[in-house]
Amino acid sequence: MIIKQYYEKCLSQASYYIEHNGAVAIIDPIRDTSQYIHQAYLHKANILYIFETHFHADFVSGHLELARNTGAKIIFGPGAETAFESYKGLDGEYFDLNGLKIKLLHTPGHTLESCCYLLEDESGKDYALFTGDTLFLGDVGRPDLAQNSKISLSQQDLAGMLYDSLKTKIGPLSDELIIFPGHGAGSACGKNLSADRMDLLGNQRKTNYALNISLSKSGFISLVCNGLSVPPPYFGMNVNLNKKGYHSLLNAYDRGENAMSVDEFEASMKDKNVLVLDVRSSEDFAKGHIPGAIHIGLDGSFAPWVGSLIPVDQPQIILICETGRERETITRLARVGYDQCSGYLDGGMKKWLIAGKSIDVVKNIDAEDFEAYTMQQNIPFIDIRNESERSKDQISGSVNILLEKNFEISGKLDTSKEYLVYCAGGYRAMIFISLLKSKGYHGCINVSGGLSAIRSVKNKCFLNNKQIS
Repeated sequence: MIIKQYYEKCLSQASYYIEHNGAVAIIDPIRDTSQYIHQAYLHKANILYIFETHFHADFVSGHLELARNTGAKIIFGPGAETAFESYKGLDGEYFDLNGLKIKLLHTPGHTLESCCYLLEDESGKDYALFTGDTLFLGDVGRPDLAQNSKISLSQQDLAGMLYDSLKTKIGPLSDELIIFPGHGAGSACGKNLSADRMDLLGNQRKTNYALNISLSKSGFISLVCNGLSVPPPYFGMNVNLNKKGYHSLLNAYDRGENAMSVDEFEASMKDKNVLVLDVRSSEDFAKGHIPGAIHIGLDGSFAPWVGSLIPVDQPQIILICETGRERETITRLARVGYDQCSGYLDGGMKKWLIAGKSIDVVKNIDAEDFEAYTMQQNIPFIDIRNESERSKDQISGSVNILLEKNFEISGKLDTSKEYLVYCAGGYRAMIFISLLKSKGYHGCINVSGGLSAIRSVKNKCFLNNKQIS
């Protein structure tokens, strides 16, 4: 028996490869499926099943890509309706993997069709549970993402279902069972996920509030539903694609791998339906970028921020990339359903500069200069971290504008003033600044290294969750 976890850091998402005696099952694959096919090829094995734990909202699953290329059967939980050929498994149904048994456990709550897959070893003993978004390490899936126009259930109703699922389906299982979750820390599908990627069920019973046997149903519902953030707008689009289907990833490559000359790129920018996306590092973007470009760095939580900040109906996207990373960018856009890339600047910013085209820059200051700069210039500063981050430590007097709420800046910022902008480490701040610059706010100054750098300089001011004063 072979179990291999594939973890995509950008999406904080785990998929799984299970192999036994030449037969393979894949659980919750991402859209670019070559890694699973290659693994099976190396072992001269055949992919028989594609198990989906639910209709994913935060990424486009690779179930269709994988089925097209391997002929494997797509399995969903009870009640899952798809526009393509798939099999609706029954609660308690077993699937044979050349001698291994995989049991479907229907666990509604995160969504109605949510299920877990219980793997038995060769002796028939329960070995591992693949929990999808039903149970995370340290948390459970949020109950407000079900996308079904035929139901009228509240998040409290779904949270109640989740409570029952945990009690009746997972509660009786052994402490020695290995838990393989669908997501880790950073995912928007839960609130306080652990950074660990697997654990024993017994440990989770000790550390995960949701498995506390003394917790009442009403108390569980209150805990799970309290403090939920608004789901990103791309979640609904991804659920729809996962239910109804999508074009092959090859289509996205055919359209997006279009090398554009400087003149072609500049001409395309004049179209109001075109968005220029610069995915280089924050440092490179600050040193010089095409005026009006939006920056979301590829080396970070790229896909989720694309989905949160770029409209799902954006007609066209053209790219500024480091040379050689064009396909990677198109792939990672496609993972969250953004197939509308129509080309990239051939040769990147180097060619733009050689052609003598205009550029814009972002002013930076070091953390060491932060306090002196604010005192001397009497300059306000913007903290774009979320509420949970700010509850731990914050700088007194800072204006809080969440990155995803940048469109609500009316009345908060004066276009004639300068502002210092920081996040935790610098990644989000540069995104925020690029968005404001695209809207005509050019007075934002980036604090290099963000609050972590400021904290290292002024660490004495961050004791006991106090504010800097």
